[in-house]
Amino acid sequence: MAALSNLRVRSATRLFPGRAQTLSAVRLYLAELLDGCPVADEVILCASELAANAAIHSNSGQSEGQFAVRAEVCPARYVLVEVGDQGGSWSEFTHDDRPHGLDLVCLLAGEGNWGITGSSSGRVAWARLSWAAPV
Repeated sequence: MAALSNLRVRSATRLFPGRAQTLSAVRLYLAELLDGCPVADEVILCASELAANAAIHSNSGQSEGQFAVRAEVCPARYVLVEVGDQGGSWSEFTHDDRPHGLDLVCLLAGEGNWGITGSSSGRVAWARLSWAAPV
């Protein structure tokens, strides 16, 4: 195994058509990028949920729409995944009435380690997961 000092932060970004049918391509993209990461499954699940929200609930899901998936991998520390959409109308949700997929993201990433920033012109939904494997 490589010494931790030899491991470096890497990131990658890819655009996807804003259709729910592209979610399998998102998962495959991240599986290849995260090969060997102990929390790859959890990161992929979070990203799939965030990408589905972009495709279904934002302007990214309109004809010719797209969303971006970005992953930043810092071995032995964390994985950050972001999904950028093309904006649109947005309804604020409370914990009790928001879509349950975001509850899953919160559970996997932990309170304070996920969020949504931006406005109706474009948003980024993100989750940051610790490198350590879940117990």
